Amino acid sequence: MTERRLSLCMIVKDEEKYIGTCLKSVKDYVDEMIIVDTGSTDRTVEICKSFGAKVFIFPWNGSFSDARNYGLERATGDWILWMDADERVDSADAHKLREVIEYNDFILSVHLINYFGDAPDPKKTFDIAHTRLFQNNKGFKFVNKIHEMLNANEVFTKHSASATIKSVPIKIYHYGYLDSVNDEKKKSERNIKLLEEELKQKDYSPWMEYHIASEYYRLKKFNEAFDYVNRSILSFIKQMKTPPSLLYRLKYSILISSGSIEGAWPGIERAIALYPDYVDLHFYKGLILLVKDSYKEALEAFDKCLELGEENLQHLTLKGVGSFQALYYKGCCLEQLGQIEQAAINYAKAASLSTTFNSPVEALVKITQKHQELFNAIPVDNEDNKLITNILSRKTNKN
Repeated sequence: MTERRLSLCMIVKDEEKYIGTCLKSVKDYVDEMIIVDTGSTDRTVEICKSFGAKVFIFPWNGSFSDARNYGLERATGDWILWMDADERVDSADAHKLREVIEYNDFILSVHLINYFGDAPDPKKTFDIAHTRLFQNNKGFKFVNKIHEMLNANEVFTKHSASATIKSVPIKIYHYGYLDSVNDEKKKSERNIKLLEEELKQKDYSPWMEYHIASEYYRLKKFNEAFDYVNRSILSFIKQMKTPPSLLYRLKYSILISSGSIEGAWPGIERAIALYPDYVDLHFYKGLILLVKDSYKEALEAFDKCLELGEENLQHLTLKGVGSFQALYYKGCCLEQLGQIEQAAINYAKAASLSTTFNSPVEALVKITQKHQELFNAIPVDNEDNKLITNILSRKTNKN
């Protein structure tokens, strides 16, 4: 059997800061690198060529899909891996690229890990299964001028193929949502302008309204974000489609962030009815009930989060909502219900799972100081007490 060939396809512009790391992560596992440059003025093209990439110049016409499709047309591999310059494949997973392209599937998803915040932190990520590998010459192409996506449903219909997309254990890290990258590239302002142009098209995708809502949310313009996410939900319904789960995640994130708890309750229940396996929605339900002082009900919601965990990558999932964050808020509920020792244990467990999530440590310090007699009475060799003591000593050493 002839070994299948894999082409890396990318579009770039002024990415000298990131492109080397990206290409280095895959160079030993792809058969060719097809780079489409849309107008770089820095060393991007030079760096790409130093890795042996084939670089094609594509004058920017306002369409990310056109640029990506230009690259696909020049790829000769049996399979395509597409990436962005501010991404890299996990070094422990890259060799698996050679294994999965022997599959007979048309398209495969990888584990995409999106960092957010000030700096890359494995506990500050949004995780999701994302389609990044597909067979060449099957009719796949990108659609939408911005926030481009593959026409997977069209290909499935054409080939009478199953619409089920398999996920493979390959992690890709995305750094494009870090504060420094967003600020440097002024992404939100640029994206909103391009997305609003898309809305002028007769048959625009409801995803455009969702992406506008996301950009406004990043800018903390919650009224605009709420308006657009609702428009997106309605547009999907008008097309007789169930709105994707991440629309509801964004909607209730906006309501909670803007303090509109009454607007979020009891609507969150209807969203959960649609997606009962989505841990983020249960987490938001817990937060809403906690603010409403419904501590027992909130406790049940956070227990559900811990039961579901964070392994279901079919939904965009915030790291911690099925582990350390749920444990922390469970502790908050238990403290309000007067279950002091159990609250402290949950705070300590939460802190043990994330060294950068400070809220449970601060809560543990306060509760142990406030109830010193209770904690002094717990046997020193008690396992829960050992954990609490360890977390408190960590806090002391840090100070």
